[in-house]
Amino acid sequence: MNTTANYHPPPSSQLPFSDSDLDSDSDSENFQVGSDLSNSIFKTYLEFSSSSSSSSSSITAVDLSKIQSFLTSSSSGALSCLICLERIRPSDPTWSCSSLCFALFHLLCIQSWARQSSDLSAARAAARLPITAETAAKQATWNCPKCRSTYSKSEIPRCYLCFCGKLRDPPSDNPWILPHSCGEICNRPLPNNCGHFCLLLCHPGPCPSCPKSVKARCFCGSVEDFRRCGFKNFSCNKLCKKRLDCNKHNCSEICHPGTCPPCRARETYRCRCGKKEEEKDCCDRDYRCENECKKLLNCGKHVCERGCHGGDCGECPLQGNRTCPCGKRIYEGMPCDGVAPVCGATCNKLLNCGFHRCPERCHKGPCVETCRTMVKKACRCGGLKKEVPCYQDLSCERKCLRMRDCGRHACKRRCCDGDCPPCSEVCDKRLRCKNHKCPAPCHRGACAPCPIMVTISCACGETHFEVPCGTEMDHKPPKCRKLCKITPLCRHASTSKPHRCHYGACPPCRAPCEEEYPCGHKCNLRCHGPRPPPNPEFTLKPKKKKSNHPTECTPGTPCPPCPELVWRPCVGEHFGAERMMVCSNTTRFSCDNLCGNLLPCGNHYCTKTCHPLETQPSSSGHQKRSESCEVCNLPCQKVRMPKCSHPCPLPCHPGECPPCKVLMKRSCHCGAMVHAFECIHYNNLSEKDQVAARSCGGPCHRKLPNCKHLCPEICHVDKCPAPDKCSKKVTVRCKCQTLKKEWICQDVQAAYRDTGNDPKDIPKNQFGLGLLPCNSDCKRKIQEVESALQLRKPKVLEKKEPENEKHGPKRRKRRDRIQEGKQVSRFQEFVATMKRLLLFIIIVAALIAVTYYSYKGLLQLSDWMNEVELQRAKRRRSRF
Repeated sequence: MNTTANYHPPPSSQLPFSDSDLDSDSDSENFQVGSDLSNSIFKTYLEFSSSSSSSSSSITAVDLSKIQSFLTSSSSGALSCLICLERIRPSDPTWSCSSLCFALFHLLCIQSWARQSSDLSAARAAARLPITAETAAKQATWNCPKCRSTYSKSEIPRCYLCFCGKLRDPPSDNPWILPHSCGEICNRPLPNNCGHFCLLLCHPGPCPSCPKSVKARCFCGSVEDFRRCGFKNFSCNKLCKKRLDCNKHNCSEICHPGTCPPCRARETYRCRCGKKEEEKDCCDRDYRCENECKKLLNCGKHVCERGCHGGDCGECPLQGNRTCPCGKRIYEGMPCDGVAPVCGATCNKLLNCGFHRCPERCHKGPCVETCRTMVKKACRCGGLKKEVPCYQDLSCERKCLRMRDCGRHACKRRCCDGDCPPCSEVCDKRLRCKNHKCPAPCHRGACAPCPIMVTISCACGETHFEVPCGTEMDHKPPKCRKLCKITPLCRHASTSKPHRCHYGACPPCRAPCEEEYPCGHKCNLRCHGPRPPPNPEFTLKPKKKKSNHPTECTPGTPCPPCPELVWRPCVGEHFGAERMMVCSNTTRFSCDNLCGNLLPCGNHYCTKTCHPLETQPSSSGHQKRSESCEVCNLPCQKVRMPKCSHPCPLPCHPGECPPCKVLMKRSCHCGAMVHAFECIHYNNLSEKDQVAARSCGGPCHRKLPNCKHLCPEICHVDKCPAPDKCSKKVTVRCKCQTLKKEWICQDVQAAYRDTGNDPKDIPKNQFGLGLLPCNSDCKRKIQEVESALQLRKPKVLEKKEPENEKHGPKRRKRRDRIQEGKQVSRFQEFVATMKRLLLFIIIVAALIAVTYYSYKGLLQLSDWMNEVELQRAKRRRSRF
């Protein structure tokens, strides 16, 4: 429904009369004509709310206060963008925050703000978090400049929409419609998702509460009443009396929204173990006391060390298999009150550093707290690497030269890890007013605007207004109601419109020249006639605006060459490579594209840059090239049929490639032998034929998974069939290897599984050992062996007694003298070895000292060169 039909335009005498409608004053005048639009915007809502409820006037005033304040500020011309601090005109594309503040901004300003904020947050996230730059850019957000509400990067506004979002690029030339609105019913969903829609015309700010009357219940559900839909949630101011979580007491609070609070009824309750009674709130009735359980466990030797708990205490944690302190050796069958002995092996537990393990022998108690293993560490900035104990931190004396968040000053912290602190120096930049300096701490981005106000007046001084310092360069002097008395000197003086009093030169004649060029175009420049001498310029000159039309000619001179833009093709006449050129420019050009003509090989195209072609067709109907295309020297890159991985050995050629004769090596299924096939022959075979061709035809050479025998089948694909049904014979023995029998392999595997062992884990030399039980013959044989050993022991002692005599033969004495000589030579060798080791240590220490001091000297030289560069940069800044 378009409500603009209810309005009638004012008479023509009330409309502006001069060309100054294009300036800022015309916007304020047009808006003043429609300054009473608030009555029409609120008309439907007020009628509906008054009919629905007689006591809703105060509520309606509160709902519409934010919209009314926006309309008041717009009618007085005080509506401005918070980013650029300029007034928002009715013709400016805008965007409004839809979260909390509903503030209005210029569309270009908010787009620039959102892009800069999202890029800055993405850069900080990529620098501080372990994520990539692409992920940080996708997750980047930006905030509203006023209420700081968060928006995602995809919510950056792309187009100019009305307040309700239905119309793109709403009209700005209709004085009877609110600027930046479509003039239709808002129809946005109302707050609280009540299912109704806004009845106002398209408006700024939040939509008011729903004015419809509905039947609703209070929070506790005991009272039912007719209420406005926007305020249907109400309290009856009576006791809630809802059943609480304990299912024993009722809520004693006044009718309230949300869930009821915890039950606070005081009673006496027992703890979980039942040893203690305390008076607690009902919501805290399930509690634990501070006493330990201390009940006797099932073993009858230890007590429960857990705190207060309910239910059974469980089994003794010390029962079952026990391990040594390092956990490498398992002791079975130990009583729960016994102490597990140490195993004597290396502890090998992970130390507190998380990288090295304990080198001590198996011990009781905790391992050492500080790891003293020498490791090569880098300092926080990465400028120094050195071997230090694992527990010791490493830092250097190098100053950080990274820029802080301000982007102007270096960090200069020693051994900085990259997380530089904020800059603490004063910004001291020139503000946008160019008159004052920023007193805030050094920061990145634009400084805050200057708070000083500057007065700007017109040429005669009758009208003036105040603007913030620094924005006077962006404001024109106020318009004077008196007309300019300077007479134009061009030939369009009789038809030119009058204009008001102004500074500087009079506005140029806007009549077009319209002289016809030889090419057929007309001169679209403005009048070339002379201009009257200008008035004195305004003291605060506004910035020069870039004109979209070409540079004007000197008064009295002929028209310049034709400035019209036409499309011209390139010399190669490529599609889409046309350029827009000035009509008077007749030069030809070559585009940056490739030639693209098909080469004689029929597979590739000419890669030369665009070269000229003759436009006259030849007798064959094709265009003649004025410059020959290149010769194809590339290798053949076609895909062979049937497909294979071998490239064609021929150079680039037309037609199909010859068949592939390369020999391919393929092993048989069991890996016993390797076959050689021609590529084309092998690839032309089907999958079934390829499997048959790869088979060696002999027995499978793969071992079965559960035993050490080979597969009895012929060479085949996939896993061996029936691995658990091996029919090979295995010799089975008892533990003492006295008895032996021959079993089938599958029976041996079944016997191992019955004993709880996996046949895969049994070594080959012990496969079948210990499966037969020992009998009386085994015991008798063991006793015979032991008796034989006992009889042989004295004989051995008797044979060894002569060897212990002091008097031996001369040959033995000679051997003893040689051994004494060898002992002396070994000592000399030890002394020589120690001398060599000492010399090696001295040389290594000298090399380390030379490397250290040379590296330190290089760092000092680098710091000195950085300081010199900083001084040079400061000198350059001081010069400019």
